Amino acid sequence: MSTSSYEKTPANTIHRKSNKGTYDRETIHKIVNACPIVHVAFIPDPYEPFPVVLPMIGVIARYPESTQDADEDYLYLHGYTSARFFKQTTKESEDGDEGGLNVCVSAALVDGLVLSLTPNSHSMNFRSAVLHGRATLLKDEPERLWAMQEITNHVLPNRWSQTRLPPNTTELTSTKILKVLISSASAKIRAAEPGDEKYDLEREDVVSSTWTGIVPMHTQYGEPVPSSYNRVKEVPSNIVEYVQRSNEEGKAYAEEVATKSPPK
Repeated sequence: MSTSSYEKTPANTIHRKSNKGTYDRETIHKIVNACPIVHVAFIPDPYEPFPVVLPMIGVIARYPESTQDADEDYLYLHGYTSARFFKQTTKESEDGDEGGLNVCVSAALVDGLVLSLTPNSHSMNFRSAVLHGRATLLKDEPERLWAMQEITNHVLPNRWSQTRLPPNTTELTSTKILKVLISSASAKIRAAEPGDEKYDLEREDVVSSTWTGIVPMHTQYGEPVPSSYNRVKEVPSNIVEYVQRSNEEGKAYAEEVATKSPPK
């Protein structure tokens, strides 16, 4: 049976403002899957002076035909075959295992500007998650095709079935999927109104001269714009509904958390 939280490790333990942290699996997965883009960091070579960070499309999902343990979670990442990241994952390690690459993945959403009495207490309402894991090139063809479908539908629900299918040989050859076994993860969330110090709140001259509050923020999808070669007159209902639902949910959440009291 799957545990509800990730185990705390030296890699994922939150030290600063730990009251904003969580290791809850569902919360972490929701944050990652709500982000259009995740950032993947890795060391390309032990002798390279700098790490590399790549923006990628990814989704945490479970392959229906999987025999994986219930406590094993996987992040699927989409990319082009010539990318250095994908080449690194195909190299065999020195101890002869199947290869792969250690990665750190971050995802973040900003929900509001937190405007306080002092510059030091300004902040943002946000949801963020960090994952650590081992990335390998996905070679199983049925799972790879399934992952491509999951990632496409992650970008826009039900989009896969509306496109020209199946992918041709060139598309399948050039597009690769990385499968990241998540070894540890944590999330940090700020979802509240400003929280100023008592000594500032007791100063009438400060309180009466400085506007405080939240400026809600959320991703706003615009009206779909047809391409120059589009021949479909009506925008598909799943696109219209996704735009409307995403805008409404993002706005509602950002405004709701703007009125909550800060955690003690």
